[in-house]
Amino acid sequence: MKRHLIPAACMLALAMPALAQDKTDDSRKFTAERVFDLEYATSPQISPDGSKIVYVRHSMDQRSDQDRGDLWIIDVKSGDQRPLVTGGPPASGPVWSPEGDKLLYSTVKDGKPELRLLYLDSGDSFSLAQFEEGPRGAAWSPDGSKIAVSMFVPGDKPSFATPPDQPEGAEWNDPVKVIDDLTFRFDGQGYLEDGTEQVFVLSASGGSPRQLTDGEADMSNPVWLDDDTLLVTGNKAEDRDIDTVESEIYALELSDLSMRALTSRDGPDQSPVVSPDGKTIAFRGYDDHVLAYEQANLYLMDADGSNVREIAADLDISMGHTEWAPNGRSLYVQGENAGNIDLFEITTGGKSSIAVTGLGGTSIGRPYAGADFSISQTNRPVIAYTAGSPNTPSEVAVTGRNVENRVLTSLNDDVLPYLDMAKVEEFKVSSSHDGREIEAWVALPPGFEADGSYPMILEIHGGPFSMYGPFFAAEIQRYAAEGYVTVWANPRGSTGYGEEFAQLIDKAYPSQDYDDLMSVVDEMVSRNYVDPERLFVTGGSGGGVLTAWIVGKTDRFAAAATIKPVINWLTMALSGDIAPYVWRHWIREDPWENPDAYWELSPISLVGNVETPTLVMVGEEDYRTPAWEAEQFYTALKLRGIDTALIRVPGSPHYIAGRPSRLIAKTDNIMGWFEKYDPVKTDESESEAGEAE
Repeated sequence: MKRHLIPAACMLALAMPALAQDKTDDSRKFTAERVFDLEYATSPQISPDGSKIVYVRHSMDQRSDQDRGDLWIIDVKSGDQRPLVTGGPPASGPVWSPEGDKLLYSTVKDGKPELRLLYLDSGDSFSLAQFEEGPRGAAWSPDGSKIAVSMFVPGDKPSFATPPDQPEGAEWNDPVKVIDDLTFRFDGQGYLEDGTEQVFVLSASGGSPRQLTDGEADMSNPVWLDDDTLLVTGNKAEDRDIDTVESEIYALELSDLSMRALTSRDGPDQSPVVSPDGKTIAFRGYDDHVLAYEQANLYLMDADGSNVREIAADLDISMGHTEWAPNGRSLYVQGENAGNIDLFEITTGGKSSIAVTGLGGTSIGRPYAGADFSISQTNRPVIAYTAGSPNTPSEVAVTGRNVENRVLTSLNDDVLPYLDMAKVEEFKVSSSHDGREIEAWVALPPGFEADGSYPMILEIHGGPFSMYGPFFAAEIQRYAAEGYVTVWANPRGSTGYGEEFAQLIDKAYPSQDYDDLMSVVDEMVSRNYVDPERLFVTGGSGGGVLTAWIVGKTDRFAAAATIKPVINWLTMALSGDIAPYVWRHWIREDPWENPDAYWELSPISLVGNVETPTLVMVGEEDYRTPAWEAEQFYTALKLRGIDTALIRVPGSPHYIAGRPSRLIAKTDNIMGWFEKYDPVKTDESESEAGEAE
């Protein structure tokens, strides 16, 4: 029997030729290969004087099959840009020195991590130290003499026995691996080494890093309070393996390495930002009510940890990346806002306004909300940010009180203007469940006419606490290029619409998301945009959960593709990398005491209803929604005689689209599966077969 199975590698190879049939001129088409032409910007870091921006320019290296980054620099006044660090290993994480004359950045050399210091006047650079582990979160001291980082520190491996010495030349089995941590593997990292993240400091002129923190708890994200004091964040709770969201902010004195907690509540306190005068600390966090989702709020406290107060409590967004205005009277906060990413200016008194809108574009595969920004230290601040649109990935943009709001880069003008791109429309529907407004977008194929003939793909976001928006997405453009009307939405549970909307799925996911999404599909049919017999559904992670749930609730879709799903919450809560969070915050029941609480929310509970041909795909190194989740659904469908196939993506963690070829394989296999069950394509094939006879 085994020899008749089609290996996953063959599936990856066979799907694309099926799509290639009957093609003519592809010169204006967003074909699979166009993924390698894409470029996008991240980490736009503006110099302290507001005159220059260094950013990471990403491109797709076709030979290495990697998304690689180089550093480029832009003159804000003229808009001129030039390469700064290019041609070698990928570079990332640029950080300006306080005086703006030097730049830190991360790279690798001979397989070893490097933190390099670049002198802007000469272009010379050097490695600050010999690092065995990768330094993260590099931060300059206010006087520019020191640099703080966090790094992994290996710990002692647990063992219960000492193996005997091997005879010379013997080939014994590798030593046993003893595991005694609750979280022993993590997505994107694999099986974890024993050890912790700790904070180090080193001279800006180079040398050996000095370790400042130690112990069994991770300490990271150093921020300078003054030249002799660091703020660090960590979770020292006795039950930190279970209470994974807990964290406090600590003040660490370099003189004697004493450390005192500045926060103390039950809940995460993190991301401290020090005011220009050093007297006030802004930070984000919330009181932990042990719910599936809680919104991060913005707080201020005095430098000694006293006088803690929340500001902008009436602004119903989850507070993101935060920076102080140079005058210390307000803060700039990035936030998701009803499908958009806005930059809010919030005064220390709590008044808020939108300073910049239109941020986005840093998520290339699917239309997730992702953006970066930075602010100059001038009296009239200049803001650098990533700007996104439905038809372009992120570009570097600039604005300010005396600076024209404009986009400074055009990274894809050599490609995208010459292609037929999908037109994106926004629309809103009332959910059939309770009438709540659901925001959605649809990408219309080139040459679209509302004649009711088009196939439709419903693409569902993951998270589930995340947000889609009108952002460029290579996967959406690929679907549209092959003639699919593609629709995506923010059903209940999505972020960006207030805490209450996100919490609607607390202990109820998936559930009424189904009604929200079916209302979106109904709208597409009622507009005569799509053929109701040619409906398809797919989604990844949380979207994979909902896809598997949907085919257990309805047979209106001609075919489905569930990507990296959770199929059984009980096995997820006992084996996924975020198992403690699923158990403690999402389901809030012991699976051995109340398995029904897990079963009732699991798509596997509905597998007996499934009649829809359903493709299942997962990364072979996915530890967020491990491969055995997908395999359970695949096996159950096989046992029931439902058309299915399992695709395992070699080398892939949860983020399948992390390499260009994997993104192509993902989208083209999904479309190949849908084409197989498209009633129009099936009728055409049968007609051609009849004519041949």
